Amino acid sequence: MSTLQIDRLLDTVVKQGCSDLHLTVGRPPTVRLHGSLRNLQTKTLQSDDMVALMKSVTPEKNQQELQEIGSTDFGFAYGDAARFRVAVFKQRGDVAMVLRLIPNRLLTFDEIGLPKIVKELIRRPRGLFIVTGPTGSGKTTSLATMLDYINQNMDRHMITTEDPIEYYHYHKKSIVNQREIGIDVPSFSESLRRALRQDPDVILVGEMRDLETIEAAIAAAETGHLVFATLHTTGAAGTINRIIDAFPVNQQAQVRVQLSVALIAVLSQQLLARSDKPGRVAAYEFLVVTPAISNLIRENKTFRIDSAIQTGKKFGMQLLDDHLWTLYSRGLVSAEEMIDKGKDANELTQKVHRSGGLVGRSELDQSGGSEDPVENAQDKSKT
Repeated sequence: MSTLQIDRLLDTVVKQGCSDLHLTVGRPPTVRLHGSLRNLQTKTLQSDDMVALMKSVTPEKNQQELQEIGSTDFGFAYGDAARFRVAVFKQRGDVAMVLRLIPNRLLTFDEIGLPKIVKELIRRPRGLFIVTGPTGSGKTTSLATMLDYINQNMDRHMITTEDPIEYYHYHKKSIVNQREIGIDVPSFSESLRRALRQDPDVILVGEMRDLETIEAAIAAAETGHLVFATLHTTGAAGTINRIIDAFPVNQQAQVRVQLSVALIAVLSQQLLARSDKPGRVAAYEFLVVTPAISNLIRENKTFRIDSAIQTGKKFGMQLLDDHLWTLYSRGLVSAEEMIDKGKDANELTQKVHRSGGLVGRSELDQSGGSEDPVENAQDKSKT
C-alpha cells in the first residue's frame, strides 16, 4: 500500500466526519463514525501493508520508539484539512495504528452545548478547572473551546502542555505558547514547574497523570493562575476523591484544604450517539465550587456532593443523569444509550418505565439504521 492510499483513507475520514481510523492486520481499514465502527470496502490489511502505512506517516524518531518500546504517539497536520493524533503499537508481532481526527475548526460554546456559566468561570484570575470523562468523550474539544474563548476575548498569556498537541491555537487577543511532551519538554510536571517562571495567566495541563503533576497543578492554581487539567474519571465527586487518594494518607487532610480553596469547577462529560439524526451529542455533569461545596471537600464529605449539585441548579450545576434524562426526553438519544452512559442505570431504567417508555434492543434497532453517510462502508455497528 502506498502513501497515495493512506491519503485516500484520510480523505474519507475528513470528508465523512469520522472520529477515528483503525488499521490492523486481518481486517480492512475501519472508521469510527458517530460512535460505531464501520469497515471500509477495501482490501484486508496484511503485515507488509501495515508496515508501509506506518512508515508513510510516522517520523523516524517515533519509528525508533516503536521498535524499542512497542508503541509511540505523535500528531501530524494533513494539509489544511485537519490534524491527526496517531497511536502506533505492536500486537501479535504486527503493527497496528489508530488515527484520531482533530478538526481544524474550533467549535463555539453553543455548538458543543457547554453550560453557560463556564464563560463566567473562565474569566476568573485563578483556580483549578478540571474536565473529566472517558477517552474519546470530547475533553480535548471542550478545553480547546474554552481556551479559544479566552484567546478571543481576553489578553492573557496561555501556556499549554499536551501529549501530543491536538488543536493549534494561534495568537489572537492572548499569547498562546503550546508545549509538546517529548519535543518541547520531557514531562507534564517539569513543564508545570517551569511554567511558573514564564509569566503565565492561564496554564493547561493535558493530563494529571501522576502525583507530581497533581501537586504542581494545585500549587499553580493557588498562586494566582487559572489552571485547566483533565482526568479520566466519571462524575464530580469521584474526581475529587481520585485527586485526594493520589496523595499519601498523612497529606490528605492538607490536600483537602488546598483543593477546597483552589478548585473552581469540575466538568464531567460523555459523548452519546444521537437517535434523531446522524451525529453525537455531549452530556455534562457540572460542579461549581461554592462555599458549601468547599466545606464538603474540606470536611471529607464528598459523598454529599451529588445532592449539593442537585440543589445548586441556580449556580448552573447539574448531575450527569439529569442531563442524560433531558436529552432522552427531547428525543435526542435512545433509552439504551442513556442507560449505558448514566451513573445509576437502575434508576434511569425505572424512570423510562414510569414514563411509559421501553428499554429493549428493538428501540436500538430502529434508531441505529444504516443511513450514515460513509461511502462504501459496510454497516459494522459496534454493539
